[in-house]
Amino acid sequence: MEISTEKDSRYNGLENMSAGELLRNINNEDKTVPLAVEKALPQIEKLVDIVADRMQNGGRLFYIGAGTSGRLGVVDASECPPTFGVPFDWVVGIIAGGDTAIRKAVEFAEDDIEQAWKDLQAFDTNDGDVVVGIAASGTTPYVIGGLQAANANGLATGCIVCNAGSPVAAEAQFPVEVVTGPEFVTGSTRMKAGTAQKLVLNMLSTSVMIKLGRVKGNKMVDMQLSNNKLVHRGTRMVMAETGLPEAEAAELLKQYGSVRKAVDAHSHK
Repeated sequence: MEISTEKDSRYNGLENMSAGELLRNINNEDKTVPLAVEKALPQIEKLVDIVADRMQNGGRLFYIGAGTSGRLGVVDASECPPTFGVPFDWVVGIIAGGDTAIRKAVEFAEDDIEQAWKDLQAFDTNDGDVVVGIAASGTTPYVIGGLQAANANGLATGCIVCNAGSPVAAEAQFPVEVVTGPEFVTGSTRMKAGTAQKLVLNMLSTSVMIKLGRVKGNKMVDMQLSNNKLVHRGTRMVMAETGLPEAEAAELLKQYGSVRKAVDAHSHK
């Protein structure tokens, strides 16, 4: 297969460019990413539907990846509980090399074709779960092996890749292929490919959580009130929903611990 993310950059002599030239050229490349994502919307929709269906029936969502791709999965998973008030084990990000690899690259971890399934088994995965492999190149052995084993054990599988016709996409039942092309710095897939993966992950988890009823109107009514900013945001939500003055809304929120519960309590008075 042709790995377009590894092709030579459209730009050369980068070290001779001014800061302004570098920024403009990087920005020009970045502008192509959402257009590439747009082409994959039908694929993303199918993945959202299967994940939402499985999770509505008690299943979980697992992300597996290596390097930048793995880190992006960990970030998306870790942001679901505070944003949507879901248990920490509903969406799980697994990175090749373990949590150490989030901060420091673990050599050759991505080349172990059997390790992803071992990592998944630590969570007692079952055929109600979904595994989404994230790999810019679409050739990462860790991800390929994980998807193969997940398929063999009856789990639903998806992927987010940035090349067409990849081995990872061939293993996924619900592949998402966002073809981002050559990077500004040749092969540096933390740039456009990483941005594309982040956009798709935002779409996937947000859409699934909305379908699971974790958003009301356009508000994060189940968010964790873990800092003052979020408490103030929650208070404003309660005020908007109930018409209560700020002090009473804040007290109601403090009493019930979430916007949803506070609003429900007020409406049932």
